[in-house]
Amino acid sequence: MKFLVFLCAFLLAISLVNANHYGCGTSPCGVGRICHTLRGFCSCVEIVHCLDVNLRSNQMAQWRDNSGVLFTQYDITITNYLNVDITQIFIGTDCTLELRDYESLWNVVRLPNGELTLPSYQHSINKDASYTFGFIVRGDRLPNMAILAVTY
Repeated sequence: MKFLVFLCAFLLAISLVNANHYGCGTSPCGVGRICHTLRGFCSCVEIVHCLDVNLRSNQMAQWRDNSGVLFTQYDITITNYLNVDITQIFIGTDCTLELRDYESLWNVVRLPNGELTLPSYQHSINKDASYTFGFIVRGDRLPNMAILAVTY
């Protein structure tokens, strides 16, 4: 069962990075790759081989409002497995991130292009540490998300 969940998450991540415009120099990393910059050295790393950082979701609550609309709260944890701080990260999303309202997203910034990144008060994710952000969406479907670029 865990393998099936991993496989689904992997295939979903591949589909999300189709629009990945991050890259090294003038070449975008493209399908199935993360723009990975460590100590000034940039490389396009295949998602399956990028074990330095990951996203983990946790459903925190679920309820219906007075009109019967279903809402679900999720926490997303970014874990940094390297012994170097993450200084920048960009997470791709799509239309499945249907927020309940403008205030239903915390501890992360949603850019005009829909990508998520660290807020200004969170300068980094420390080495061997995690950072959690959350949101409330309509329905019970976990939104599609994939790391597009990470800088250490």
